[in-house]
Amino acid sequence: MNLLTVNLVLSTFVFWVVAAIYVVPRLRELDPRAVLVPILLLHATRHLGLMFLAPGGSYPGMPAEFAYPAALGDLTAALLAMAAIPGLRRNARTGWLLAWVFNVFGTADLLVAIALATAFGAAPYMGAAYWIPAFWVPALLVTHYIAFLVLWKHGRVYEARA
Repeated sequence: MNLLTVNLVLSTFVFWVVAAIYVVPRLRELDPRAVLVPILLLHATRHLGLMFLAPGGSYPGMPAEFAYPAALGDLTAALLAMAAIPGLRRNARTGWLLAWVFNVFGTADLLVAIALATAFGAAPYMGAAYWIPAFWVPALLVTHYIAFLVLWKHGRVYEARA
């Protein structure tokens, strides 16, 4: 197991513990939109995944088979997150639908990126972008999980009211 994988797993565990102690127990008390909008705002910064394509963001030799899908998938997830925010704040059906689309796509994108990074040996070429899979991806995975909890419980209720 390489160090990047160790960092990804341990950081995910730490974020999960934080969520399990401080967030998940309070979900029943909170307005679902008050939980989802900050998560979407966090994910709106996933454009930072474009670092995998930037000179200086990663080392020469970064496998294109990983870099392009990871960068463009992150950019797409960021755009979907931003698109969902206005509708979700208005409690519109389109906002809830876009939140679902974002959450499914964004989760799949992260899982595919992890698989591609592993399959194509991207870890040694991460350079400055190392913090993305070591710290950022674990936070994103846990917030996707929280968003699924909220959407599963409340998404259909709010869609029906819109």
